Amino acid sequence: MSESEISLKRSWLWRGVFLLIGLGLLWIVFAGIDVFVVWQNARVIGWGLLGVVILYVLAFLIDSLSWHLTLVSLPISFRWVWRLFAVRMVGETYNNVTPIVSMGGEPVKAILLKRHYAVPYHESTASLILAKTINMVGLCVFLMIGFSFMIHTGKFELVYKQTAGIGLTAIVVATVLFFSIQRLRLGSILGEWVSNRFLSKRIHFFVQKIQSMDEALVKFYTTNGRRLFVASMLAFLNWVLGVVEIYIVFWILDRPITWSEAWIIEAVTQMVRSSTFFIPLSIGAQEGAFLIVAGTITGAPALGLSIGLVRRFRELIWIIFGYLIGVCYTASFGRFNPRSDIN
Repeated sequence: MSESEISLKRSWLWRGVFLLIGLGLLWIVFAGIDVFVVWQNARVIGWGLLGVVILYVLAFLIDSLSWHLTLVSLPISFRWVWRLFAVRMVGETYNNVTPIVSMGGEPVKAILLKRHYAVPYHESTASLILAKTINMVGLCVFLMIGFSFMIHTGKFELVYKQTAGIGLTAIVVATVLFFSIQRLRLGSILGEWVSNRFLSKRIHFFVQKIQSMDEALVKFYTTNGRRLFVASMLAFLNWVLGVVEIYIVFWILDRPITWSEAWIIEAVTQMVRSSTFFIPLSIGAQEGAFLIVAGTITGAPALGLSIGLVRRFRELIWIIFGYLIGVCYTASFGRFNPRSDIN
């Protein structure tokens, strides 16, 4: 058995372990909650689920456009937005189902762009790093606003506020480090230091790749300020649409909440998802966030779980769509000349 096969099996093993952890959390969340009430609340939404899906399509479209802005060589057009939208759907589906924690879909996106649209690997890889960074920056701003709302409300105990503050600090620090590594070319500096001490052609090859990537990233940050700003605004808007989704669902359930309360619920949920990225779909953790935060705000924990159930339905629908698009890409490969349709 090769090292790659052994590594893949270990990845699946850990994925299974983390899934079991998530299912354990899910069991704890539902313990003591009337599941019938949760299901009845979810059923009330009915056709409102279609509106939730449409809203998520809009959010996904905005996120795809934000990614599009990091691919400087590609023309801004509806055709390219749709292509990136489809590629991203397939990639995110892989992120949700592969054992490579939340990253398995990124190489898939690069491969699809190369094979079907002739986008070079170095450009697509740089754009994926940029898009991830911009998305994290937008999330940090979004979480800061949500935390400020949480601080000024009297519905949460001090321990919840302190925990949220620690989580926010960790995410902000991670984002700053991630950006600094790119902007200060720390990868190139470390790679050059290693290459000077270990004379290996393979090491020199990887160092050259890292240096080339760092140059592409720094070039974007220093010469594409307008694109960076617009992409960041779109990334932030994408997170805000999650607040709109929460607000609308509560309104459909005839349990209206304020916009700031909807913001708090979405911010805490996204913070928990970011912190539990190693659990597939953050199963159990996301439901726990809805249970605690929505329950604290409304006084009805079952209502929070109903919201979580609706979001799971939406995620399942999205994964199915992403899989179907992936099948279409697979079927078309070999019959499609990517360079004949590059514009």
